[in-house]
Amino acid sequence: MTIHMNLGKDSYDIIVERNVLAQANRHLNLDRRVLVVTDTGVPEKYAKTVCDMCKTGIICTVEQGEGSKSIEVFSKLLQTMLDNGFSRNDCVVAVGGGVVGDLSGFAASAYMRGIDFYNIPTTLLSQIDSSIGGKTAVNFGGVKNIVGAFYQPKKVLIDPELLATLDKRQISNGLAEAVKVSLTSDKELFDIFENKDIEQNMDEIIIRSLNIKKNVVEQDEKESGLRKVLNFGHTVGHGIESSQGAEKLYHGECVALGMIPMCGEEIRERVIKVLEKCNLYREMEYDWEKITNAAFHDKKTDGDTVTVITVNEIGSFEMKKMNCLDVIGMAKSCLKG
Repeated sequence: MTIHMNLGKDSYDIIVERNVLAQANRHLNLDRRVLVVTDTGVPEKYAKTVCDMCKTGIICTVEQGEGSKSIEVFSKLLQTMLDNGFSRNDCVVAVGGGVVGDLSGFAASAYMRGIDFYNIPTTLLSQIDSSIGGKTAVNFGGVKNIVGAFYQPKKVLIDPELLATLDKRQISNGLAEAVKVSLTSDKELFDIFENKDIEQNMDEIIIRSLNIKKNVVEQDEKESGLRKVLNFGHTVGHGIESSQGAEKLYHGECVALGMIPMCGEEIRERVIKVLEKCNLYREMEYDWEKITNAAFHDKKTDGDTVTVITVNEIGSFEMKKMNCLDVIGMAKSCLKG
């Protein structure tokens, strides 16, 4: 299936097809210098498959984890391209999860003021969420995604077969983003989570999730309004994620917890049951002081207030400004620990 992202001169196609990785050269222009960026957690054969199709392919493997979204690793990618004589006619291909995609896209946006970028996401989280929409970034000064650019890929290849190598926790991590968009925008998708077998419906979950994000991004590419709906659960979720220190919880796991206080009482128990079905609900100890500090320093805050998304009826949402401390108060009352 081809999903077309309509963004004028920055439009591109998202190809969702099983085994499309093995046919990447049919969809991507690889007849040039290509920097293939991957990480140590991705099976080596994925990047090698792409590299073998390139006229001149260079694989750059970074360490797995959020630590690679840094100015230092960003600089390493730029240096690799410079050392290998990359020109404006060459390109970057990300083969990995959200960290690889964010890092690679930002490097492509900056090298020679912008060269072509392709994204081949290998995790469910990145296939559903971060691989499309053009947000690229690195972390800086202890703040997540604070330095980056809006830079759209030229094409995205999504191969559900690549999910076979992921463990169940990584699958759950990605499902969090699909549950998120179902709550705000697609009650039929939520029905799949609530009443059907998730694994048997994985392709539909991916496609429905992508179409929701596509529709939002097309209306608000630079997050001036509507695109903030994609931040549902992220204010508290980022606070939890930033308060962890060592990466105890994945991004999607934190967002899942962050959604709970933003749901109305009438639907909250249904949401928790779906999160339990997806292995995303847990009781834990929360460091509310650290979570509060992280929420205040989140890039989406404006002074003492933050724009939050609330869901009182599945498939629809409200956007409103709230005091950060009030948001934390809601979270304290809803999350056990």
